Amino acid sequence: MSEPAHTVNGMERLALFDAPEWSRLVGVFDLETTGVDVTSDRIVTAHVGVLDAAGQVMSARDWLADPGVEIPEGATAVHGVTTQQARTQGRPAAVVVAEVVDAVRGILDAGIPVVAYNAAYDFSLLKYEALRHGVTPIADPAPVVDPLVMDKRYDRYRRGKRTLSVVAEHYAVRLDGAHEASADAVAAGRVAQALAQRYAAWLPPTAEELHTSQIGWARAQAASLTEYFISIGRIDPGETLDGSWPIR
Repeated sequence: MSEPAHTVNGMERLALFDAPEWSRLVGVFDLETTGVDVTSDRIVTAHVGVLDAAGQVMSARDWLADPGVEIPEGATAVHGVTTQQARTQGRPAAVVVAEVVDAVRGILDAGIPVVAYNAAYDFSLLKYEALRHGVTPIADPAPVVDPLVMDKRYDRYRRGKRTLSVVAEHYAVRLDGAHEASADAVAAGRVAQALAQRYAAWLPPTAEELHTSQIGWARAQAASLTEYFISIGRIDPGETLDGSWPIR
């Protein structure tokens, strides 16, 4: 199948083939939480599902947890869930964590790649939540597809933010209800499929090879961002950003 030429890192190449096989069936995973610290913050809502080649939802499951702690107002402002709502409508955190881990593990065990935007956040927080509640964690999830890492790799010099809502708009993916776990998860999956189509000529052919490549890309991206933050005084010389992926 012939596609228009694309330019990546200053090089133009003609895509003469379809998107890689892995993009025809993808799992999707997203968490909304009490904060941004993966080691101490808690799950509030979660979504795990599967999309077909057209980005249509084949299966989906959502969770609302009582995290057992107060949900800060800032977090509520993002995802809309209050402490009272979580306490009265949410299920026990230990039960939710166990079910989310089982759902994600089941997709991976079936050989289906799981898409998560900024995967190192969601998979890391899920790991620490599992340890907190005595659930066997997914210690080395694979294959994982991270549209954030891919977008930074293949469109490195594009200016502007790289939030999911901005990146989804860039790739003409509809995102209704941003920061709602199901909406974010599905949009991330469709962004991954859009990236797979656009950059088919450059992508590693298998999900396993892509997973391995993303480990190096994420590390390099963190190193580059570290240099930039030092140059503008945002962090001190000698500090480094953690580029571990997909778990830190």
